[in-house]
Amino acid sequence: MYLVLLLYALFASVFTFAKYGLEYAQPFFLVGSRMFLAGIILIAYQLYKNLDQIDFRKLPYGKICMLAAFNIYLTNVFEFWGLQYLTSFKACFIYSLSPFLSALLSYFVFSETMSKKKWIGLIVGFAGFLPILLNETNNEEQTGHLLLFSWAEIAVMMAAACSVYGWILLRQLVKDEALSPLTANGMSMLIGGAMALAHSFAVENWNPVPFTQFVPVLECTIFLVIISNLICYNLYGVLLKKYSATFISFAGFTTPLFTALYGWFFLGETVTSPFYLSAVIVFAGLFTFYQEELQRDYYAVANTASN
Repeated sequence: MYLVLLLYALFASVFTFAKYGLEYAQPFFLVGSRMFLAGIILIAYQLYKNLDQIDFRKLPYGKICMLAAFNIYLTNVFEFWGLQYLTSFKACFIYSLSPFLSALLSYFVFSETMSKKKWIGLIVGFAGFLPILLNETNNEEQTGHLLLFSWAEIAVMMAAACSVYGWILLRQLVKDEALSPLTANGMSMLIGGAMALAHSFAVENWNPVPFTQFVPVLECTIFLVIISNLICYNLYGVLLKKYSATFISFAGFTTPLFTALYGWFFLGETVTSPFYLSAVIVFAGLFTFYQEELQRDYYAVANTASN
């Protein structure tokens, strides 16, 4: 159980360090340099260890580019752009929309059925995001609005949606194309990182470089690569062998709580009452949404133990 908490404590630190890095570097450059470096490391490691016989001529580059575009480029560009204007814990909290967005995508695109409890949990969960979304800072207001939400909030919502679709693409590559997760992630990070760097060169200030201090940016990039790209993704896969995907997804709710703690301690961010109100309501929605699966997993573990 402690490894599950460690996983999400580490995931939470990504938002904190990314917020710190954005004080010294422009967002698209920070995304591109981190992902491009991580892609090189993953591919080089596989080639060195001969973990996967990679035939670069036969790779499904069309699907890999789609994965790179959604799971790496769009997800992180939207997230980091919005993170400039949001507190780290609010950005992370909005990112917690992922389970609900995944359920809606599965319902409308893949025609998966949902029980009455799931619909109730979905509605309660979405309603729970309103208190924190409607509580805006001066930085958010600078980005303008679309209806009730700031463009910074919408950007992070888009990041969550792209991430959900990206995980579906990754599953298809691994299952249908028999591509190893390491190869798929490594190639998509390399290509997605190159996309973000090209975007940075096109729109950000490269006069002479898109950062103000080299050492903090280097520290942030190395930390994000090691913690997010190398440790968290692999630890997630290890934990899925021991715990159900439902439990792992449900436990992900602890990530905004860790981020709020880090933001308060390291960045001096003020955790407001709407955050706590949203946290309680969203937790109730998640518990209702996952209740059937959690009960099924509990009884399955109990039956296994009794036998």
